[in-house]
Amino acid sequence: MAVSPSTMAAVRASGAIPNAEYLLSAEGIRKEFPGVVALDDVQFRLKRGSVHALMGENGAGKSTLMKILAGIYTPDKGDVHLKGMEIRLKSPLDALENGIAMIHQELNLMPFMTVAENIWIRREPKNRFGFVDHGEMYRMTEELFHRLNITIDPDIEVRHLSVASRQMVEIAKAVSYNSDVLIMDEPTSALTEREVAHLFEIIRGLKVQGIGIVYITHKMNELFEIADEFSVFRDGKYIGTHASTDVTRNDIIRMMVGREITQMFPKEVVPIGDVVLSAKNLSLDNVFHEVSFDVRAGEILGVAGLVGSGRSNVAETLFGVTPASSGTIELFGKKVDISSPTVAIRNHMAFLTEDRKDTGCLLILNVLENMQIAVLQDKFVKGGFVQEGAIEATCEDMARRLRVKTPNLDERVENLSGGNQQKVLIGRWLLTNPRILILDEPTRGIDVGAKAEIHKLVTEMARNGVAVIMISSEMPEVLGMSDRIMVMHEGRVTGFLNRDEATQVKVMELAAQ
Repeated sequence: MAVSPSTMAAVRASGAIPNAEYLLSAEGIRKEFPGVVALDDVQFRLKRGSVHALMGENGAGKSTLMKILAGIYTPDKGDVHLKGMEIRLKSPLDALENGIAMIHQELNLMPFMTVAENIWIRREPKNRFGFVDHGEMYRMTEELFHRLNITIDPDIEVRHLSVASRQMVEIAKAVSYNSDVLIMDEPTSALTEREVAHLFEIIRGLKVQGIGIVYITHKMNELFEIADEFSVFRDGKYIGTHASTDVTRNDIIRMMVGREITQMFPKEVVPIGDVVLSAKNLSLDNVFHEVSFDVRAGEILGVAGLVGSGRSNVAETLFGVTPASSGTIELFGKKVDISSPTVAIRNHMAFLTEDRKDTGCLLILNVLENMQIAVLQDKFVKGGFVQEGAIEATCEDMARRLRVKTPNLDERVENLSGGNQQKVLIGRWLLTNPRILILDEPTRGIDVGAKAEIHKLVTEMARNGVAVIMISSEMPEVLGMSDRIMVMHEGRVTGFLNRDEATQVKVMELAAQ
């Protein structure tokens, strides 16, 4: 018989918890959505004081299971046990009251509230008159940050923080609930190496306190550095659990994708043509300064640099999202004023933004609507009428080519996994037949199988003469895919490296100048 959340919370508060073998476990979990079986008889078991990594391709069911454990979804079948007692979680608040906190990949902080207000919302300390005691709330936040070695002003509004600092605030908020279970979904996707090292120190400290941590990641190096064991899901099914010391990277990949991935970076040597894009002394006030570079047909120009180096800002300026304050852009030998994305598209440019949810996908629209939006007016309207059959057939062919996992083109994009959302975005831009393709973090937050597919697609585009600018925070991706690498630091270009001379050390030396 399942214990109610309130009963479980009372038991937890009293300390009278059964000495169960597992801190948290799920057995026989099934969850269906319209047209999709997201989870099919899966299991998961988390030990006290351990980090359990959850691995799998996008759409494997990882996030669905975690949302069940965090009270966001209710399973159609199966049981969840916390410290040996069966529980039924009806909401995220139920989960928090029972000591289960989840840090989502898409952060959920309120930008116009302070850091302290975000952390203690609904739990604010009150003074004797019943009003919020801001002084005490500040003190509590400082004390919490001191425990976690976080140096952020509790009084600053969240909108002024970097993505990395917001991630730390989310972690502190979860810890503030004195949670027994902490679920982290891609916590390092926007962190620098130094910030990742800091996060891992926090995690090790939480392990010592007996907290169980579920860690969702697509980064293999993180698995071996921080995880004690891992479980693999594939296509909504449980594949297996192993200690991280018992397997190799290739073993995990094989379990995840059900096949060998022989070439993660399928770079080909292709003929490099004429210059198709030339930026000269490009500047954006207070953001980046005098950026100059050329890109040729068939070339993949990698752009590297630490967070805040100005890489993404340059990409947005090239595409007209934030027009330059000075400098020039030449396309195919002619000077062009790219004042808007519309102008960029008309000049055969395409731009895959780094944030697929906020500035890429239209989440409430379906797959067809998301794919067709960049080409509908120019290619599929005749005599004032939309050629619905033609556009649908074209989008279906593109979805098939990119292996987008969706029941049909009518599925809302918000229901797709992150990797499949990324493929929908890529499909949108491929339909425009671009001659210049700008990719900003094209594989962030997606699984190893989808990464290999995207890398293969980028190589194919270069082979067909497309000039590719690829911004990435993942060093192996930059080194493995680029013909040349442009490195930036604090808004300036610090150097270029050819493929045959580029190493991680040389890139980092230029990035940290």
